[in-house]
Amino acid sequence: MNYSDLAQLYNDLESTTKRLEKTWLVSRFLKAAPAKELNAICLLLQGRIFPTWDQRTIGVAARIVLKAISLATGITVEKIEDEWKRIGDLGKVTEQLISRKKQETLARLDISVSKVFENLQKLTTLEGEGMVEKKIQLIAELLTSASPIESRYIARSVLEDLRVGVADGTMRDAIVWASFGEKIDINYDEKEKSITPEDREVYTKYCDLVQHAYDMTNDFSVVALAAREKGERGLENMHINVGTPLKVMLYTKAKGLADAFKTVGIPAAIEYKYDGFRIQAHKKNNKITLYTRRLEDVTAQFPEVVESVKKNVKGESFVIESEAVAFDSKTGKYRPFQDVSQRIKRKYDIEKIAEKFPVELNVFDIVSFEGKDLMETAFRERRELLKKMIIESPKKIVLAKQLITDDLKKAEKFYEESLAQGQEGVMLKNLEGIYRPGARVGYGVKVKPIMETLDLVIVGGEWGTGKRSGWLSSFVIACKDENSGELVEIGRVGTGFKELEGSGVSFEQMTELLKPLILEEKGREVRVRPEIVIEISYEEVQRSPTYSSGYALRFPRLVRLRTEDKTVNDVNTVADVEELFYAQRGGR
Repeated sequence: MNYSDLAQLYNDLESTTKRLEKTWLVSRFLKAAPAKELNAICLLLQGRIFPTWDQRTIGVAARIVLKAISLATGITVEKIEDEWKRIGDLGKVTEQLISRKKQETLARLDISVSKVFENLQKLTTLEGEGMVEKKIQLIAELLTSASPIESRYIARSVLEDLRVGVADGTMRDAIVWASFGEKIDINYDEKEKSITPEDREVYTKYCDLVQHAYDMTNDFSVVALAAREKGERGLENMHINVGTPLKVMLYTKAKGLADAFKTVGIPAAIEYKYDGFRIQAHKKNNKITLYTRRLEDVTAQFPEVVESVKKNVKGESFVIESEAVAFDSKTGKYRPFQDVSQRIKRKYDIEKIAEKFPVELNVFDIVSFEGKDLMETAFRERRELLKKMIIESPKKIVLAKQLITDDLKKAEKFYEESLAQGQEGVMLKNLEGIYRPGARVGYGVKVKPIMETLDLVIVGGEWGTGKRSGWLSSFVIACKDENSGELVEIGRVGTGFKELEGSGVSFEQMTELLKPLILEEKGREVRVRPEIVIEISYEEVQRSPTYSSGYALRFPRLVRLRTEDKTVNDVNTVADVEELFYAQRGGR
């Protein structure tokens, strides 16, 4: 398939904000796409070249792309940079400059989707001497052959900033429409951009089937191919692949313990909500692999956890869920998340920092055992299995502390005990609840004593002046529109950061994190690739026409960095913000 066809689809997707129209466009494309290129197409539509669980990224800085554009067009980097500052989108700049070049030379070669995909993947493998020049050559090779519109999306794909708005929900529904449209009898109104499936129950069935397959694989390209070639049975037969990380199940916040009981039912299991970070431990062929909730492999960073799982968990093959909590090696007291977070990205002196910040693994769930998926198994049964599997060793690996009760007073006492231990609060879980990766489905809730903070992602910033000159000192923050999957701004934050290193999260630290992610600059303002997640406290949620979310935070303040354990997919939604807005006024 020619890349020009995919580029035209990108253009059509970028031209509409309507989710149903995007879904319809993607579904038609998937239906017509050759099977051999379906893998590449599904990934490229999401602006990726590897599945979400694969931590490899293109990782090409804007400076390299500027040099590649210069090589392909003969225009100086300085002039390209000036155009970039004026237009604000390097993809559109590339399109304009390639357009001028084509008018002069009329030279163009057809390039395939496979060729673009292969070149993008090659960018991730280049190492050693001459690496930068090789990357420039690979990108320039594509741009030289590309049409203007193709060049726009090649440049954006290289920068991992596609901007066409294909969220997970869009991909899921598009696969349903493409593979099972005739069975669902979908009627799509081109004029009204609306859909009316004849049988909503059947439609939901197929959506759930595709979602299940995606939950098992975290890879829409695998799901799309299975749906096309094997239909329903192919999706039903997808199982957990031990060794490949799964999205974790998420929990909503209850207003209090009484409200929590109403949500999950009684009796309920109550567990400590640990102030640590999630570890999903996989064992297969005697190999232990550890993943964070961001699906990052942190096996090398936690050798003592690997040893504990190997020695203290019975079974040949399993996937268990746990929380790693730091503790003081001298006093045994639990330490806050910030301490253990230092270990997640550490590549050197691992044993030294492990001695400084040891962790205890608190195991609370299991989703696979000896080749059998347990997601549909009741939580009480999963917990009983864990009791048989885990050989507890305090300060190494233990079962999460739990109480099963229908008594509110006993629940309150357990809650206070958790807080006294330095934990965040408690989790309440439905004893018959099943496991749903990535979903907040009411099988469990969390109860915390503090005002609900928000996990938001940084999408922009502003260079400081005076004593903050050279640092980014004000950060644009965004939440997620749960309907479109798009990020929408909710304000700016500049407090809670420190000016001196070593006293907390500093402006210098934030600048170093964000500089490689800068996508464009206009004066002192920058726009960045949304990767850095931060936890924000605030005094009040307000309505605001200034920000695209429709809300703003009064006196927002940084609580802590969450980028080590949360991705942009984990940030709070507009619906979450709206709920907080009404709750602070005593309800709707």
